[in-house]
Order: sequence, then structure tokens, then C-alpha cells
Amino acid sequence: MKKNTTYAADVLATALAPAIWGSTYVVTTSYLPQGYPLTTAMLRALPAGLLLLIVVRRLPEGIWWFRALVLGALNFSFFWTMLFVSAYRLPGGVAATVGAIQPLIVIVLSRFVLGRPIKALAVLAGLVGMAGVGLLVLTPGAALDPTGVIAGLAGAVSMAFGTVLTRRWTPAVSSLTFTAWQLTAGGLLLVPVALIAEPALPPPTLENLLAFLWLGLIGAAFTYMLWFRGLARIEPSAASSLGFLSPVVATLLGWLTLGQVLTPAQLCGFAMVLASVWFSQRVSMPARLDRVSVEPVAEPAVTPTRPAA
Repeated sequence: MKKNTTYAADVLATALAPAIWGSTYVVTTSYLPQGYPLTTAMLRALPAGLLLLIVVRRLPEGIWWFRALVLGALNFSFFWTMLFVSAYRLPGGVAATVGAIQPLIVIVLSRFVLGRPIKALAVLAGLVGMAGVGLLVLTPGAALDPTGVIAGLAGAVSMAFGTVLTRRWTPAVSSLTFTAWQLTAGGLLLVPVALIAEPALPPPTLENLLAFLWLGLIGAAFTYMLWFRGLARIEPSAASSLGFLSPVVATLLGWLTLGQVLTPAQLCGFAMVLASVWFSQRVSMPARLDRVSVEPVAEPAVTPTRPAA
């Protein structure tokens, strides 16, 4: 019973991350200068990562320099770039629906990278969740831009690889330290791209600064610490399904703050998404809830807690 309670607490803590990510659209469109996606992504990642590095005062060692760069690129640099390209070229509903394929990609990657079996019920739950997101955010006559669709799929694949590799590459450091490494690496990789591809950001207003603080400290540092902690404790497919909560929260915020109207189809989508998330957790729950702790912060060296498969 205690292990079940602990596992449920881990799931709820991990779910908080994608729920907060659901606020990104409203904050970005309402409180940030428009037309600076790469600069925004860089300013969201790099300052938060550097701040966390100052707090943890620990740098990667050995192979972890390379792994931090790879994970930073997959989880932040490339993923956020593709996400913004998709969002700018597709209606929000289409972009969200394309991105909702990520849990299914994670299920397949987990089979080949982690040796996890592909469960038919988990695939079914992923399809139900994807359909629910479609009902939640798609509008009649939504246009399909090929470049936007390709970018959305590329972003989903990038985040899926990042999710699975984060589970496989678990260093013997705190989740706060692991988050600091990845955010800093992802932000640094974005610096030259943002400087070359975009004009200089205009002088920020107080609103802009508060929005950047929210996206960086809460939407990146805090949430990804929870996300990476969760990936070390629950199955990647279960964690990935929690991503369906982002469009749910985004839709609710649009209803509460932007005066949008909820239709019967959207209410049906809500029910399908929540059912999918619940069922994915049930299907993915391991028979034995033996967790590997990833918080041995007193470890003198950065070595994997288990041999890399």
C-alpha cells in the first residue's frame, strides 16, 4: 500500500509539469513580443539553467558533458524550435493534435531502447488521448501546412527520444542538478541560432520581464525538475501520456482568461483525454513498484546508478 501511495504521488508530481506547460501559449501570446520564437526559447532555457547551476554548484564529468548536450538538444533546443515553427505555421489546434502523437512514439522507442514490451492497451489509450486532444482543440476547416506538420512531428520525435534517453541515462545526482545541466546545454545551443536567425529583441517592458520569469523559473526550471524526477521513477510511456494535460489546461485558460466558449465536442474531448491519462497510468504501472532513487546528492563522482543498457 505504501509503494502504491508513493507511486501515485510521483505521478501527480510529474503531472504538474505538463499542466503548467499548458500556460505557455497564453503567456507567450499575451505578454511577450511576437515574432521572436528562438530568442524566447533561448531566454527561457539559458538564464534558468545558469541560475540552477549557481545553486547546485556542480558541473558534469566525463561522458555526462556529451549526454547533457544531447539531452539538452532533444528536450529543449531542437524540440522548442520545432514546436515554435509548428505553432507559427499551423493553427494551434492542428499543432497540438500533431504533437499528441508523442506518447505513441515513446511506447515504440521504449521497446527498442529500454526493452519495454509494447502493450496493446497502452497504444489504445494513446490513440484515445490523441482523439480527445483533436476534439478539444481542432476547429472546423483547420488548414494543414506541410512544413508545419513536418515540424510538429519532428518536435514530437525529438521530445520522445529525450524522454526515453533521460530514463536510460540517469546520473547519480539530484534532479535539480540534472535539470540545470540540460537547460544550460539547451540554452547555449540556441544562442547562435537565435542571434543569426532573428533580429534583436526590443527593450522589454515589465510585463515582458514577468512573463520571461514565469516561463523560465516556473515553466522551465521548476517543471523540468519535476519532469526529469518523474522520468526516473515512472515508466516513460506513463509520463509521456501526462503530456495530454497541456492542451487541457491551455483550453481551460483560454476559456477563463480569453472569453473562449467550450463546445460539447470539447467537453467530450476533456473526458477522453482524462480517461486516456488515467488508463495509461494503470496500464503502465509496474507489477512491482521498486523504484530507483536518483537523489544521492552526496555522491562524490558522477557515475550512472546502473550500467547503461
